[in-house]
Amino acid sequence: MPYLLKSEPDKYSFDDLVRDGETVWDGIKNPQALITLRNMKKGEHCVIYHSNTGKEAVGLATVLSVDAADPKNPAVRLKSGKRLKAPKTLAAMREAAVFHDSILFRQFRLSVVPLTDEQYEWLVHG
Repeated sequence: MPYLLKSEPDKYSFDDLVRDGETVWDGIKNPQALITLRNMKKGEHCVIYHSNTGKEAVGLATVLSVDAADPKNPAVRLKSGKRLKAPKTLAAMREAAVFHDSILFRQFRLSVVPLTDEQYEWLVHG
């Protein structure tokens, strides 16, 4: 399953992830987002979305490992991927038919959002 991971670019941007090569995605507090993090699997794909500033999907990452030993602070190790050729804005996502029933717009404050394969393909290739 692919995921959309929100990050505030002034705190940790996609460029930071590219510079670092990989990082641990942690510090999530929302219980529903924590469940999603714990359920991630090695090899799954992620789209990095800049929230607050920019409000657009900007790049890709892959899950390297998941350590859910501490259920309140699962550590998901991500490897950076490519920058999207064309970033997808929040406005474009809101208008896209593939996102009409997305949890992204029903529970907007979630920082980790599962995506359908169709949503992932739209973000990456659409």
